Amino acid sequence: MQQLLNKIHSNQWVVMGILNVTPDSFSDGGQFNQLDYALKHALQMQKEGADIIDIGGESTRPGAKPVSLDDELARVIPVIEKIRQYSDVVISIDTSKPEVMQAAIQAGASMVNDINALHAEGALDICVKHQIPVCLMHKQGNPQTMQDNPEYIAIVDEIKQYLLARADYCVNAGIHSENIFVDPGFGFGKTLENNLSLLKEMQQFCSLAYPVLVGISRKSMFLTLLGRDVEHRLVASTSAVVVAYQKGARFFRVHDVAETCDALKLCDAVA
Repeated sequence: MQQLLNKIHSNQWVVMGILNVTPDSFSDGGQFNQLDYALKHALQMQKEGADIIDIGGESTRPGAKPVSLDDELARVIPVIEKIRQYSDVVISIDTSKPEVMQAAIQAGASMVNDINALHAEGALDICVKHQIPVCLMHKQGNPQTMQDNPEYIAIVDEIKQYLLARADYCVNAGIHSENIFVDPGFGFGKTLENNLSLLKEMQQFCSLAYPVLVGISRKSMFLTLLGRDVEHRLVASTSAVVVAYQKGARFFRVHDVAETCDALKLCDAVA
């Protein structure tokens, strides 16, 4: 994990491959919720260039229903343990539940990706205890209601202030600053115009003291903007990664690893 942190902090790009072991995720729900399929996909993403495999057992798409603790544990822990048998790739656990964080770390995860920014009781304590890298995301509302009527006065400034305040709070609580990443939360309580503003002003987030994770892959904004169903959003997703790269971002959470790595290699060659 330290080698990966060094890579991120030296301004090299890093790709996080998405592995949803859920029946209802917006893009790939049901495809990888069997253990052998999940393992095969994780190893394939690593082969294609993923530095991190981000494993999630609870869909956070708009309108998604909450998942019980037992169900989430049953989905993610066997997958983490199985991947660990075959690979030393960095594993991130995509969860907001402290109990899942703890179990995932014990099973072999070495990073926490939390859309709730460690607000759940006990989550921050676990990350301090293990001194594990964490990603803190901004969202407005919860998955059940977040897209009903999101409102901002000055969205970029508001999200910057939130992320900086939350990151500083976590540092003051005991997490090492080099272990913190921030995510503006594309699609989490944002309209199309909001998402485009975040992408347009990405350099403002990249000016913060903490590296920025960009999670824009296959988002519903591309349905609204382009009329593309989820299986036809590769070009738009990869283009958005390139735009974010050009504005300073170097850390990307994606479904399409090989295509993203190709695009980023081209960006490097041109630079």
